[in-house]
Order: sequence, then structure tokens, then C-alpha cells
Amino acid sequence: MRREGTDIESGAVEFVEGEFVTIKQSTVRSAEGGHVELQQVGAFSIDGEKIEVTQGAAGIIKGTDVRLNQSISAITSANAAAVNFSFSPVTLSREEATVERSAVGVLAARKVRADNTSAILVVANRVEGNVTTLLDWRSSLALGAIFGGLWGLFTVLFRRK
Repeated sequence: MRREGTDIESGAVEFVEGEFVTIKQSTVRSAEGGHVELQQVGAFSIDGEKIEVTQGAAGIIKGTDVRLNQSISAITSANAAAVNFSFSPVTLSREEATVERSAVGVLAARKVRADNTSAILVVANRVEGNVTTLLDWRSSLALGAIFGGLWGLFTVLFRRK
């Protein structure tokens, strides 16, 4: 465990904590801090106020201001998220999500700005830009009804006595 300003380069660390954390070409299990900057880093969990990931991979990212550039993140949760040339299966933002030339599974935000982006499902009050979605609200409602009906049918058929 480390505190205050932390710079790590080319290493494997379990837990990093500090106000300013900079990690390059390393693996980290968990990183927490005020300003977390990662370059070519593999991490399981990242938590901070301002998070910038460049050419990295992370399992869970949670912060106030999150920026992904040429990166992969399984779950990204932020007040304001920016995803550029990246892949994120789940991206959740309380305020605004800016997505440029990226692939997103589920994107939920109050306001979405997109440029040449693909997504399976987008849930937003306002969407600006060019985003290609697989499901709109009608098809996702129909898909949910089909899965719910199948679940109910299998529950009745395979009920144990």
C-alpha cells in the first residue's frame, strides 16, 4: 500500500492509494486516488475522482470524471464519462457520456454525445451525434417479454413437487 503522490512503472502491485497516482506498463489489482492516470496498465478495480486510462484494460472503473482512450473496461461508472476508440460493455454516467468511435454494450446517461459509435442498447434523455444501436425501445421491450414468457414457461414445466 502506498500513499500521497505515487508513480509506478513496470511492476506488479496489489493495491495503490494516493492523491495523485500515475502507473505505467504495470498490473494492479486495485487503485484508488484523487487523480489516477494509467498508461498500458491492466487493473481489476479503479476508484477515484478523475481517472484517465490510455491503452489499458480494467474490470471495474468508478469515478467522478472517467476518460478511456484506446482501452477496454468491463464496467465504467461515472458522473461524466468519455470513451474514445475503446470498448466498454457497460457504461453508466449520471450526467454526460461522450463516446467517439467506440463499441459499447449498454450505455446509460442523462445526455449522450456520440460520433461513429456502435451500441447494443442506449438509454438516455438526449442523444446527439451518430450512434448505431442494435435494440431500440420497442425491440428491447419485445425481447424482455419473450425472455419473461420463456422463463415462466420453463418454471411451470420443470416445477419440482
